[in-house]
Amino acid sequence: MLEVREAREDDLPAVAAIYAAAALTPATFDLEAKPLEWWHETMATSDARAGRLLLVAERDGVVAGYAKSGSFKDKPAYDTTVETSVYIHSDHRGQGVGDALYAELLARLDATSLRLAVAGVTRPNEASDRLHRRHGFTEVGTFHGVGVKLGRAWNVQWLERSLRGAPDLPREESDAG
Repeated sequence: MLEVREAREDDLPAVAAIYAAAALTPATFDLEAKPLEWWHETMATSDARAGRLLLVAERDGVVAGYAKSGSFKDKPAYDTTVETSVYIHSDHRGQGVGDALYAELLARLDATSLRLAVAGVTRPNEASDRLHRRHGFTEVGTFHGVGVKLGRAWNVQWLERSLRGAPDLPREESDAG
């Protein structure tokens, strides 16, 4: 049975190990793992209303993956936008863990007054493409050669999903500016 819940202190070594494995791939542009202290700080500063969440999927007592959301950019006008990510342990891929994590993460974000969830996906990544589209993300555009890792330049496709709890506000529909 798969359970998705908020991360606890005892989950953090497994979360850190999942991310450390991803840091060896183009899935993230970190070149090395985040230290365990970084994960403790991330969990300590979680705030559902602000969209800073760290969730884990646990199956039979094992952390199979995690989902995280947090600040998109460090400028106040972006405070209603969050960046999301999901990482799954290699032993649990293709088993619905990502779907379960994103369903819960996005439900929690939809319950806030936040406006937009965004995600960057290193190209190519068919599994991540399918996951994001299943959960309502649409393509915004691609940065070409934006990250250099493992001896090559990588493209990153950006996706967005409106959050359901956002209040209606007037928007400029122009491409200017």
